[in-house]
Amino acid sequence: MTLLCDQATAVRALVGSADPGAVWAVGGPEGAQAGSEAGPADEAFDVGGLTAVLALWPVIGALVDEGALQLHTPLTAYGGEACADTPAGTTAHHLLTHPGGAAALTRLAEHLSGSPLADLAATRLWHPLGMTGTRFTDATLHAPLGDLVRFLRHVLAVAAPAGPTAPEGITRAWATESLRIRTGELVPARGLLWQPAPHGVWIHHAPQDCGPALWISPRHHRWAVLLPTAAHSGLRTAFREAVFTPTSVM
Repeated sequence: MTLLCDQATAVRALVGSADPGAVWAVGGPEGAQAGSEAGPADEAFDVGGLTAVLALWPVIGALVDEGALQLHTPLTAYGGEACADTPAGTTAHHLLTHPGGAAALTRLAEHLSGSPLADLAATRLWHPLGMTGTRFTDATLHAPLGDLVRFLRHVLAVAAPAGPTAPEGITRAWATESLRIRTGELVPARGLLWQPAPHGVWIHHAPQDCGPALWISPRHHRWAVLLPTAAHSGLRTAFREAVFTPTSVM
């Protein structure tokens, strides 16, 4: 749904008071509807805290779609290198639904494909979506805001009910499987590298308060991104509430 003018004003005031240097945007299938004042279009931000969802998630999804990886098969089935440093019986599903699995998932993806994660992500997602500014630099991931918007629009398109099927990038099957509770009655509930939030929203964020965060709501056809510059324990929650509460998505 379209973000109304007064809602955008409220979000802008909220972020401006809590973290004036933060970069943010909110939008829908057609693109951004509101956001922080634009800097240089090619300015790349440190989004290392989002590496799991921007690089690992689509690569693992492609391996699953191709049949090269079964989520519930123990990693031992893929060889000693694939299961190194993981407890016996560990599966890709375990790593995708619990914190701290990024290193093992990266090792698994690179083992199964024979290529570095950066090359896999660029070939399978970044280049097809036109995310030309997204790359690993100085051992961490950097991306301009425009590339993050492209990513979120794509995820929203393939995850939204009755949305168009994308000819490339993330498949509808992988997005649908990822954006649902995969942990049963366990707490905290998780999807596949995405966590549920109130109002039908899914979030992926860096563990630290000052790290970046992405939100997707297929139900409301809305996405959001926040790149803070300072630690603020309540900013993520307040930002999400301002963007996705029922009154703001009607």
